[in-house]
Amino acid sequence: MSVRGLVAVAATCVLAGCGQAPSTQAIDRLTPCSGDDAPADAYCGTLTVYENRAAKQGRQITLNIVVLPALRADAQPDPLFFLAGGPGQGAAKLARMVREMFRTVQRDRDIVLVDQRGTGKSNPLNCDPDEEDDSLQAALETAAQTLARLKSCMAKYDADLTQYTTPIAMDDLDDVRAFLGYERINLYGGSYGTRAALVYMRQHGDRVRSVILDGVAPADMRLPLFFPRDSQRAFDRLVADCESDEGCRQAYPNLGARMQALMTRLETAPPTVRVTHPRTGQPSDLKIDARLLSGIVVFALYLPTASALVPAIITAAEANDFQSMLALGTLGDGGERNMSLGMHLSVICAEDAPRNTPEELARESAATLFGKYVMKVQSDACAFWPRGSIDASFYEPVKSDIPTLVLSGEIDPVTPPSWGEQAAAHLSNSKHIIIPGTGHTAGGTGCGQRLMREFVEEGSAQNLDTSCVARVKRPLFFLTPAGPDPKGRTTPPPGHKVGGK
Repeated sequence: MSVRGLVAVAATCVLAGCGQAPSTQAIDRLTPCSGDDAPADAYCGTLTVYENRAAKQGRQITLNIVVLPALRADAQPDPLFFLAGGPGQGAAKLARMVREMFRTVQRDRDIVLVDQRGTGKSNPLNCDPDEEDDSLQAALETAAQTLARLKSCMAKYDADLTQYTTPIAMDDLDDVRAFLGYERINLYGGSYGTRAALVYMRQHGDRVRSVILDGVAPADMRLPLFFPRDSQRAFDRLVADCESDEGCRQAYPNLGARMQALMTRLETAPPTVRVTHPRTGQPSDLKIDARLLSGIVVFALYLPTASALVPAIITAAEANDFQSMLALGTLGDGGERNMSLGMHLSVICAEDAPRNTPEELARESAATLFGKYVMKVQSDACAFWPRGSIDASFYEPVKSDIPTLVLSGEIDPVTPPSWGEQAAAHLSNSKHIIIPGTGHTAGGTGCGQRLMREFVEEGSAQNLDTSCVARVKRPLFFLTPAGPDPKGRTTPPPGHKVGGK
C-alpha cells in the first residue's frame, strides 16, 4: 500500500473508531487474534459441539470463529455472518478478503466468520496432493490417482463422515450465534454458502434479519447433474460475445467449432509436449488431454477477467502451444490452500449424488463440451464415500418472507441466473438482480458491493438503487499477448496474427 493509502486508512480509523470491540457480549467470549490467520484487529475464539448432535455424546468438534468488529462505537446489534462456498472452504481463512468485500458494512456491524465443521480449523477433512500450492500438479493427476488419494484420506480421518451435512452444520452455526450473544443476524452466502443460508433460514428463520444469496446453489441442485449444461451455456455466451465484438471475431473466427475440434483431437490423440512450469520455471514433458483443457477452461469461465484469455488460449492450443493454458491453470497458486475435499464430498455425496441416476447424468452430459469431465471424480468418489442421512424435506423450496437480496452473475458457469430465479420465486420479500458480464458470485463487483451495503443497511431490497447494474460489462477479450487495446478499441492492430503468435 502506498504512503497516501496508509495515511487515508489512518484518517479513517480516527474518524470511525478503528479497533472498537464487537458491540455485543461477543467480546467477552473472544480474544484478539494472533498470528497470520486473521487481521490484527480481529477477535478469535472457539466453540465445542458434539460431532453427532443427535446423540449428544462421543467425539466433539471445536468450531473456529473469527469476528471482524464493527468500527463504530454505536454499532448495530445484528452482525453479518459470512457463509463460505465450495462446499469445503473455511470461512475464517477468508477474513482479509471478506473485510475488503464488506468494508462499508463493517462500519456499522460486526462480521462473523465460522469455519463450518470439516473445514478450516474446525476438524478439517483435508485431502491435498503432496506438492505444496501446486494446482497444476493436482490437475495432472489421473482419475485413478485422485480416487486412490481420496480413499487413503478417508481411512485416516478422525471423523464420522456422515455427520458433516449442511443441516447439521447450520445447527452448529446457530449455537455460535447464541454463544456470541447475538439475538438476530444477517446472512451472506456465496455459491454453496447460499445453500447453507437457505437451510439456516428454514431451521432458524426467527433469528434472521436479512439474507444475501450470491450465486444460488439450492438444495435440489443435484450436483453435478446440471453442471455440464450450465458450463456449456457460459461457454456459448463467451463465443457469442466474441462473435459480436469486431476485434475478437477477426482474431478468433469460428471459435465454437474450433474448440469442439480441439477437444476431439485431445480426446483421441493427446500430444506430449515440452512445457515450462509457470510457477517453478522447471521444464517437463506433459501429456495434454481433453480433461486438462476442460478443467482449465471451465475454471476460467468463473472469472470474466480470466475468460477474456480463453479465445487466445484455444488458438495457441491448436498449434500445440499449451504454455498460456497451463499458466492460467496455476492462477491463484502461492496462497494457503483452503478447500477441504473430505467435507466437500461429505456434503455432495449425501445431499446431491443419491438423487442422480446414471441415465440422467449421461443425458445431461450429452452434446456438451465438458460433460465427460466436470466433477467426474466427485461422482465416482460418491460410490464409496459414507453418506449422511438427509430428510426428504431438505429438497423442498425454502419459503420465507425474510428480506432477501438474490444476486446472479449473467455468465456464471455453475450457478447461472435460473437458479436464482428458482429460489426467489418462493421468497416473498426478495429481489433478484442479475449483473451483466459477471461470472460466479456477483458480490465481488463494485456494483454488487454497493447493492449489498445498501441492502444490509436498510434491511430491505425493495427500494434499492440498481442503476449501477447497467454499467457493468464483460472485460474486453485479449487480442494480443499484451491484452485488450488500452483505448478500448476492439479491432486488432495491423500485422496481428491469430492467437497473437
